[in-house]
Amino acid sequence: MKKNITFIGLNYAPEDTAIGLYSTQWVEYLKDNGCNVSVITAFPYYPQWEIAQEYKNKPRFLKEEKDGINVFRYKLYVPKTPTFLKRTIHLIDFTLGSIINLYKIKKCDLVIAVVPFTSSVLLGHIQKRRFKSKLWMHIQDFEFDAALETGLGNRTKWVFKILFRLEKWLFKKADIASTISKSMLTKLSEKTLSQQFYLPNWIDENTINPFTHIQHPYLSSQKIKILYSGNIGDKQDWETFIKFCKALDVSKFEIIIVGNGSKKEWLVSRIKKFDNVLYYPPVPYSELSNLLCSADLHVLFQKPEVLDTVMPSKVLGMMASEKPSLILGNELSEVKTIFEKSQGGIYFSEYSQEVVEAIEALFEDKEEVSEMGKRARTYIVEKFSKEKILSGMLNQVNKMY
Repeated sequence: MKKNITFIGLNYAPEDTAIGLYSTQWVEYLKDNGCNVSVITAFPYYPQWEIAQEYKNKPRFLKEEKDGINVFRYKLYVPKTPTFLKRTIHLIDFTLGSIINLYKIKKCDLVIAVVPFTSSVLLGHIQKRRFKSKLWMHIQDFEFDAALETGLGNRTKWVFKILFRLEKWLFKKADIASTISKSMLTKLSEKTLSQQFYLPNWIDENTINPFTHIQHPYLSSQKIKILYSGNIGDKQDWETFIKFCKALDVSKFEIIIVGNGSKKEWLVSRIKKFDNVLYYPPVPYSELSNLLCSADLHVLFQKPEVLDTVMPSKVLGMMASEKPSLILGNELSEVKTIFEKSQGGIYFSEYSQEVVEAIEALFEDKEEVSEMGKRARTYIVEKFSKEKILSGMLNQVNKMY
């Protein structure tokens, strides 16, 4: 008999970046392995923070069916400039609208709730009580911790005391709790006594494939091409990134930024003064391999205060492209550990002229550039391949019945 699963998550296809991509691939894997899956989600809006054009004239409540998967959508409030208050309204609106969609589902043996939003766990708890089913909570990001670390809650700390109490109460409702990094598992153990499961994000090495890619038109320069591809948001250290752009030799290096997000306008306005820094909108997922594999170096500047709450999924694609990466982040970050084990990139805990000197020295040795990229891909495919990660997830699902 097929298992009936309710999957609750804010982001889902046609969103093809970040959490939306992983949620979609997770649901499709469950369906392909004999499960009946219904999805509770929002109208697509990320990373541009605007309802996708093809959905703007759709009714507030929308049911879609694709390849045997029923998708129940709610048209939530989406702020153009997502301040802390507006994000809170955004969260509440999705939660209230999705309660109505929950009651359109008639069978459920297992609920999977993806955080963020933390309120997805509340929705999962309602569904669990309705059907006396099991609740699997999956943490992609500890959103309240991340908000504090990136400065969103500096003036409302009393609010965060309430939010963390609510979070702890909700997390206790899960039968099993998973998250995407070992350091996040440690943090999770401080928030819940539920059974824990390590479920990192994964990479489809056949999709991000340096052996089949063609040169992407965004990266056609004869200079050394440095790429940032992903969300342009509050977790990245864009002030330091601008310093980096200023310090590079214009005759040798070109920086390409591809993405969208709440800080896009700020960033685009500040790179106009650089002749060798270009911005482009996000590419479709079908072009991602060509984009990533066309770079000579990937970069990611994390705010140094961001530690255990985030394991950037974009790192997997960067490393799978078989090109080296440069990352700035916290000294104790799990990404630093991955780089040390793989020897597939350069990691700095703070910015200085040494960062620029390290890049210049690296590209003096073309053989080392090639070998570093190969080490990165070998490590990431061995540890984070899609089939390995998702087959382990399915085994855990089967144990819950």
